[in-house]
Amino acid sequence: MTELQASNTQTPAERELAELVVSSLNIDWVQPEAIDPDAPLFGAGDLGLDSIDALELALAVSKRYGFQLRSDNPDNRQIFGSLRALSAHIEQNRAG
Repeated sequence: MTELQASNTQTPAERELAELVVSSLNIDWVQPEAIDPDAPLFGAGDLGLDSIDALELALAVSKRYGFQLRSDNPDNRQIFGSLRALSAHIEQNRAG
């Protein structure tokens, strides 16, 4: 494992979220463990997700973790910025 890979290792919570991303968005061409936790989820990132994907992901997060990701939240760009950012937001807000 290179030094770069070591710094981009997913935490268990990030791995669980990566699996949710892959399964809920049907992006079976990528392995959950291969998602760089610091890489952009949307736009020019490796996954190239779009706004429809964001809605589907928000619904999947709501079902899995028990809280709503609101479309009118001014912080959504940061929340959905990367797997790591989304995972941290979930950890702060998840129900029970």
